Amino acid sequence: MSAPAAAKTVRIGGASGFWGDSSVAAPQLVASGQVDYLAFDYLAELTMSILAAARMKKPELGYATDFVTVAMRSVLEEVVARGIRVVSNAGGVNPEGCADALRALAHELGVEVKIATVSGDDVLPLIPELRGQQPPVAELQSGAPLPSKVITANAYLGALPIKAALDAGAQIVITGRCVDSAVTLGILMHEFGWSPDDHDRLAGGSLAGHIIECGCQATGGLHTDWQDVPDWAHIGYPIVECEADGSFSVTKPAGTGGLIAPQCVAEQLLYEIHDPARYLLPDVACDFTQVTITQDGPGRVRVQGARGLAPSDRYKVSATYLDGYKTSAQLTIVGFDAVAKAQRSGEAILERVGELLAQQGLPPFSATRIEVLGSETPYGPHAQPAAAQLREAVLRLGAHHREKAALELLAREVAPAATSWAPGTTGAGGRATVSPLIRQYAFLLDKARVTPVVTLDGEPVPLPPPPATSVSQASRQARAEPGPSAAKGTGPAGSAAVSGPMVEVPLIRLAWARSGDKGDTSNIGVIARRPEWLTWLGEQLTEARVKDWLAHLVQGKVTRYEVPGIHAFNFVCEQALAGGGMASLRNDALGKGMAQVLLAMPVRVPEDWM
Repeated sequence: MSAPAAAKTVRIGGASGFWGDSSVAAPQLVASGQVDYLAFDYLAELTMSILAAARMKKPELGYATDFVTVAMRSVLEEVVARGIRVVSNAGGVNPEGCADALRALAHELGVEVKIATVSGDDVLPLIPELRGQQPPVAELQSGAPLPSKVITANAYLGALPIKAALDAGAQIVITGRCVDSAVTLGILMHEFGWSPDDHDRLAGGSLAGHIIECGCQATGGLHTDWQDVPDWAHIGYPIVECEADGSFSVTKPAGTGGLIAPQCVAEQLLYEIHDPARYLLPDVACDFTQVTITQDGPGRVRVQGARGLAPSDRYKVSATYLDGYKTSAQLTIVGFDAVAKAQRSGEAILERVGELLAQQGLPPFSATRIEVLGSETPYGPHAQPAAAQLREAVLRLGAHHREKAALELLAREVAPAATSWAPGTTGAGGRATVSPLIRQYAFLLDKARVTPVVTLDGEPVPLPPPPATSVSQASRQARAEPGPSAAKGTGPAGSAAVSGPMVEVPLIRLAWARSGDKGDTSNIGVIARRPEWLTWLGEQLTEARVKDWLAHLVQGKVTRYEVPGIHAFNFVCEQALAGGGMASLRNDALGKGMAQVLLAMPVRVPEDWM
């Protein structure tokens, strides 16, 4: 007899954080004996464009091939023998092609496995009719109209199709584009029988998926206090042990490296989200502001308190479009005044190529960027003076142009610097490549216009009708108006009682932080090292001061949200990544270093705190 649902625990291992994650993840989790499911996340926004291009060249491709050739080849026999089930979004733009490749592998290995696919996320065929709709389609961040050269357009599907596939008996489920956390939520909806209106439980399950969707970022990876994280080479991949009420514990395989601690999980909770009170997903609108994260024994952290509302009646669509071409090249400069020599070399290359373009009747570059890596470029005016005196620096030179030939000309004119100008110029390597400039475009689409499709070994799986109740007007208003989590420069309630002499220290002495990206927006989660420090931090980390500190990087507004359950703030910085993704010419196009820049900001604190 099976255990009652209330006592049941479902153990899910996060086996991939992106396409290219380590090959050790799946074998480590399977060998641990601590998981019932493996959840794989492969798809970043621009990965879909890469996969679409691959399928155009070879129709049988268009999926994350590593899922089959590396991950599943290494564990498929043991997964089947142990009864471990697998959910992955490796299907990309061709879930059936991925399933066919996996079936071929299973046949080669002599194992039988039931494989389901989830498709229907591709809405590219709808683009022509969307161009004429009223009100017109608008990009979520900029409000721009639909671009003319859309390459891909995929709706972020939710967890219900995954649940249906597992309910039908699938041992492995392969999806196309779905929201990252849905691969975990679908498992939990299946195992616990959660209904679409169990909003608090769905929010908890979504948070569990969010914590493990980036692999080792939950087990000490990218942690502010990196020196406290042991044994990087053998870091453990995350496991969530989930319960029927939506709460869960975070752990990792026994004997592995890494660190399971509340601050590590808190950093991941805030990673790549905007308003923590209204984190909008296809299945639920999540409120994470009252979530608590506590140590629950060695190598175990307890997470609970997520709340949910009914979801929107629209899907987010991630589209990409072609906007000319881009290139970037690098040179190394050694010796005295390396930074100044690198800067002058970059300026000379751009000046020379600009004149050549004019001679050939080509317009100037639409965008250029010179960065001297090693000189603390991301810190802008806050760079340490000593950085300008480096005796080794890397010149990074990038440009955009509508014509490929213009960038090929730039690529040819980089290497001549090695014999023309600055002494100590080296490291040119091969000629820089020119690639299509692919930009992201996100918009909302009525769910009624999208039809998810589930098949199990080629046979259709019926899907239940979508939830009968769309979002009520009250729920819409609750999500549209600022709630108690949205701080508009007022700071947390109360005032820090302090006395005695004050000292100025960098923010890192008082807080942990992590940053991430969504298009051209960066978010920076800041967690107080001690709960009692949050009020004091709130008085100093205002929107205006953070905006001023990051002014050399952030062109749009900065909004601060409060997350009192984990003693944190989330800063959402708009127009912060020079276009973001492949469109950005910055070395840090994804804003991974922005938290580090903010952690250098000086704050005044009572001397006895230190």
